[in-house]
Amino acid sequence: MNKDFILRLTKYKRLIHKLKALGFEKVFSNNLGDAIGVTPALVRKDFSILHLSGNKRGGYNIDMLVEEFDRILGGSEQQNVIVVGCGRIGTALMEYTGFSTDDLNIVAGFDQFPEKVNNPTKVPVYGMDKLQDFIRENNIKVGVIAVPDAEASRVLDMMVEAGIRGVLNFAPVELKCSKYQCETSCEIQNVNIALELEHLFYQISTQDINIDRDVTNE
Repeated sequence: MNKDFILRLTKYKRLIHKLKALGFEKVFSNNLGDAIGVTPALVRKDFSILHLSGNKRGGYNIDMLVEEFDRILGGSEQQNVIVVGCGRIGTALMEYTGFSTDDLNIVAGFDQFPEKVNNPTKVPVYGMDKLQDFIRENNIKVGVIAVPDAEASRVLDMMVEAGIRGVLNFAPVELKCSKYQCETSCEIQNVNIALELEHLFYQISTQDINIDRDVTNE
């Protein structure tokens, strides 16, 4: 399974659980596609890969989808996450209340200078010397890195050595985990905010150029 497919599955699961909570019994591929930004054809293709059946008139049964997605991706039990680096990005993540609706729980933050962290949340912030023991003792599998680029690689090593299997990296450097691939199969998602913004500006500029060309050709 590629990353895009897995990401769509998690979006389907989240949406289907919300529809069930709202009392829906059926859903159609065009409804699902509109909600997550893909075509109905891609929804049907994804579901056929998972052997999930529906029909044009009746759509897909919500209860069946909930059961199957929980089986495929795991139930909706709460998942614990840690944040390493409690500056502005790390603190903002700890403050975000929307995680609770998606069964995500940030249980701890870690920082080189925990006593200097402006922490208005109830999430405890510990020193880096506590990081590996906390991961092992609490069986933490996923963590967020929000440290300066010079520290990111060292932090990744510490996390993976302690048992972390998935990392969301906000540090302005691309991290790779090939050193540990055979042992732990660690998955890393690099989020470069500046690069994403540059990409958006490029897309806007390209659209503006195309609009100008269309106007000129009229």
